[in-house]
This record gives sequence, C-alpha cells and structure tokens, in this order.
Amino acid sequence: MRITDIRTASLQGNFEWILVRVYTDEGLVGLGECYWGAGVEAAVHGIKPLLIGEDPHNIDWLYQKMVRGMSGAGSTGGAIVSAISGIELALWDVKGQMLATPIYNLLGGRYRERIRVYADCGHGAQPTPEAWAEKAKRVVAKGFTAIKFDLDNVDPESFGEDYHVGVGPRKGWLQGQQRPISNREMDTMIRLASAVREAIGPTIDFAIDCHWNYNTRDVIKLAHELAPLKLLWLEDPVPPDNVEALKRVTDNSPVPICSGENHFTRHGLRPLITTQAVDIIQPDIPHVGGLLEAKKIADLADIYYIPVAAHNVSSPIATVAACHTCSTMRNFMILEFHGMDVGDWWNDLVVGDQALIENGYIKLPDKPGLGLTLNEDVARAHLKPGASFFA
Repeated sequence: MRITDIRTASLQGNFEWILVRVYTDEGLVGLGECYWGAGVEAAVHGIKPLLIGEDPHNIDWLYQKMVRGMSGAGSTGGAIVSAISGIELALWDVKGQMLATPIYNLLGGRYRERIRVYADCGHGAQPTPEAWAEKAKRVVAKGFTAIKFDLDNVDPESFGEDYHVGVGPRKGWLQGQQRPISNREMDTMIRLASAVREAIGPTIDFAIDCHWNYNTRDVIKLAHELAPLKLLWLEDPVPPDNVEALKRVTDNSPVPICSGENHFTRHGLRPLITTQAVDIIQPDIPHVGGLLEAKKIADLADIYYIPVAAHNVSSPIATVAACHTCSTMRNFMILEFHGMDVGDWWNDLVVGDQALIENGYIKLPDKPGLGLTLNEDVARAHLKPGASFFA
C-alpha cells in the first residue's frame, strides 16, 4: 500500500478546524485534524510531496521524515508541527483500517473504555457572580462532572489605559503579557470563582485558566486566595517561555498548576516534566506532534508521577483521536471539551445516532481505525469562507 494524495478542508467552528485526508492506492482513506493557526493548511500541502509513494504502515518513520524534511536537524514547532500532527492522526486511521482494529490497540491497548472530559465554559455572560453561577449550573446540568472557567479579562476597568491596546479575538488585552493583578481585579476574580463553586457544590471538579497573563508574585497570591475553593488546577498562570518562572509558581502554589499546551513535541515538554515545573502536564495532541508523540510525553510524565490532562479545542475528529491515545496512557486524568458554544453541529459533524459525550464521558469506538465517519453534508455547510472541500 502507498500514499497517493493528502487533502484538506477548513471548517469554521469555535476555532478553525483543519481536517486532513490521507489517500492510498488501495482505496483506504484516513481522516485527521490539525490544530488551528496561520499557515497550518499550507504546511500540510507543503509536506505532501514528502509522503507521496510512501508506505503508510511506517508511521513513526514518516513522522521523523516530516520533521526532518520541514526543519532539517532543528526543532519543529508552530504551524509545521500542527500540520504534521494532523497528518499523523490520519495515518493512524489508515493503519487501523488496514489491520481492522481501533487505533488504541496499535498504541499498546487501552487502560479504560471511556474518557472523562471537562467542559470549558469560558466566561459568564457578564462579569457578575450571578452570570457565572448561572452558566456553571447550566453546563453541569448537561452531565459534566468537571468544568473550567477563564479568570482573565474579568475586570477591564482595572487595567486603566493599557486596556485599550488589546488585539485578537478578545479585545482589550494582550495574551501572555505577565501583567500585575490589582487589588480590585483580585477581589473580582475571587467573587466570580466563589460564585461558581457555590453554584456547583463541592463534588464537581472546577479548574481555572489564566491564559499566561500574570507575573509570578501576583499569581502566587491569587493561588493562595483561590485555595479554599479546592480547585482541580490553576492553568497557564505565567507566559510559557520561562520554565523557571513557572516552577517558582508551582513550588509556591497551594493549588495544582497545569500547563503545556503551548509547547511542541516531547522535546518542548521535557523541561516542564523533568524539572517538575508543573503538577499536571497538558499537551494538545493535534498540536504537539500527534498520537504517538503524545503517548511518549505521557510515558515520560509517568516516570515523574505527573498526570496528563490533555488540552483540546478540536472538532469531534481530533477529539476522538485524542481519546484513542488517552485511553492508552496509564497516567491519564481528563480531556478538555471546548465546543459548548458551537451548538449541536459539533456532534453532527460525524455520522451517528448518539451524542459523543454522555454524562461527561466519551465512549471509545470499537470500529477499525479512528472509528468515525465524517458527515460530509454538515462539513460542507460549515466550510470556512473561501475554503474548498478536500482539495
């Protein structure tokens, strides 16, 4: 069997969902998905000549060929590693179909038959305790046993003139600017988080995301203020560039610290693990290098007794692909679901009569490969403006 083509389709979900198909000369077609980002889809097409004519069985070798072909002997990150990841996911789908077995059986077999997920709630409708409590209760009513809220940009007036320099989808702030937390903002944060905890009760797991925004001293103070709420974790408290700064937070925080989504491959996450700069490691599987790379990261973290809470902002394609590899991780903890605001079509993107997420869990498919069939009508209806369908 040989690879004959690689094609993409870019959908507009809560983020850009870049789907990938790998075609073979025996008629099998593998389905994957890349992490969103500028240049990712173009990178997939740039990689394609490296794989045409190759045997799709040899996934790890092909992964190394893609890495070396796109970066030489240097490190790989950003759009390139995201593109490689999406292709790698599709290769596993091809191989599972060839061997008539689910992907998880090719990665060492599963520890669990279903994957626990947590719902990313973002913010409340308004920066008020009432709005945050209402959203928390609404999400928990859907069956989730774990939720996460974003505790950044909750009190814009406290930023003063700096508030107006923001760029990107969340106007008013610069992500990763390691800014201080004013007393007013700190008070707002505690009131909002406390309202969520009171609304959901003591048994629902509750995490907080800082989106890399704060300096070390102030975010340590924030962690101590939040400690009575018994959080699942405090995520990305400081910018991702300085592991020593992150370790300082982790070493001084009474709340578990979770990070890793903005690092690439096992080489990028290695310092977080080996220095124990995090309590929980958070690779994004279609962003970090793919299924096998994520498994290698988990195995490294397992040596240090660090659990894995995989980051995930994907469509059902990469979400279920992540479930395959998460099921094979001894130290797996939980997987993110970031589609609360997408609507029913998140689930309708794949063929099936049942919702993928039930009572906060995704049941692993038992069909060969990825075990999913793309609903092409739904996919075409949600193409990104100007995008083509697997061209």
